[in-house]
Amino acid sequence: MGNIPISREGFQALEQELDRLKKERPVVIQAIKEAREEGDLKENAGYDAARERQGMLEARIAYIESRMPQFNVIDLASLSGEKAIFGATVSVEDVDTGETKQFTLLGPDEADYSKGSISVHSPVGQALLGKEVGDEITVNAPRGRINYEITDIRFNRAR
Repeated sequence: MGNIPISREGFQALEQELDRLKKERPVVIQAIKEAREEGDLKENAGYDAARERQGMLEARIAYIESRMPQFNVIDLASLSGEKAIFGATVSVEDVDTGETKQFTLLGPDEADYSKGSISVHSPVGQALLGKEVGDEITVNAPRGRINYEITDIRFNRAR
């Protein structure tokens, strides 16, 4: 069992991405071959672009494949409790401004702030872990210290 938490959905998404990337390999190889046939490689933008794409593709494949054995796949539907843990959706209120926010605590490979999820390894995620409704946390952010009060903890949120 691995030591990097990831939801079942997040793991499946990475498996699908890996499959898609591997299917893209022949297309990139063909683009390199066609660009080579155009002649002088020193000033061949198509060749340079195809080689760059191949490098990024292979790097992403290697990254995902290296992470797969390290994942601890967790079924979010099986989680519950009173404390903020992986998979919990935590509502907080900024003690100073009254602004409210909601975060779903996920692993680093699936966290997406724009979708309301943060990594359990992030400063806010670390501060929230193990806390309960009513607890206050302090986060050292680039804009200064932020004090949050936890107002709600829920599980099984559809993402």
